Amino acid sequence: MLVTFRQAWAFLTLLPGGSHPTSNHELGRSVPWFPVVGAILGTFGGFLYWMLSGPLGSSLAATAAITAVALTTGALHEDGLADTADALGGTNLERRLTIMKDSRVGTFGVLALILSVLGRIFALSSLDPRDGLFALMVTHALSRAAAIAVMITSPTTSSSTGLGSDYSKYSPTKTSAVVVIFVGASAIASGPAGAIALAAAAVCVTIVAVTAKRKFGTITGDNLGAIEQAGEIAVLVSIVSLVTHHGWSWL
Repeated sequence: MLVTFRQAWAFLTLLPGGSHPTSNHELGRSVPWFPVVGAILGTFGGFLYWMLSGPLGSSLAATAAITAVALTTGALHEDGLADTADALGGTNLERRLTIMKDSRVGTFGVLALILSVLGRIFALSSLDPRDGLFALMVTHALSRAAAIAVMITSPTTSSSTGLGSDYSKYSPTKTSAVVVIFVGASAIASGPAGAIALAAAAVCVTIVAVTAKRKFGTITGDNLGAIEQAGEIAVLVSIVSLVTHHGWSWL
């Protein structure tokens, strides 16, 4: 178990302690750990927000927290969002796939990144430090669980390439499904905000996944990054709109 966790850690972060897989099957075995890594990253960002809110104010603290997590992951998911957004501007399937493989970022990609980052910063800065910490932990766990749900319900084709698609191809379906259900149930148990956040993430992620499937014919690794980002935004925004008025508890 520790080995597969370290493999997930190596893929999702730039931090030390990871272990890169030696085969495609090892890639897949680490997928169920993605929400755990996400929760750790969210907690890290949440603690930064909590500690910096006093001296810097909520806006700068939120900026620092969102930026720190993105740097920790090597902007892995942001890169997928930018590539997907640029590729959607292609006029046909071949052109869209060519654009997605291009390392350069175009207008649509830049716009998507700006909206994603600003949306998360504004949402987080609306929460007090304690709620922000818990919100980021939930956000990063749920968004990665959503990406896993897409992996196991819309697997990539044999022609798909890239590290992200390899993770999708070889992920253990049953174990991954159990993890997705557990993360979803935990979100519901956390209270109305968690339950609504889960529903919002499901809707937004489904829209992105269906669009990607229609436009690209499959779910690529870059699409999974865009899906994770859509999940983050949906969860954070929905949490902000509910926690302020209803808190976390069902009671």
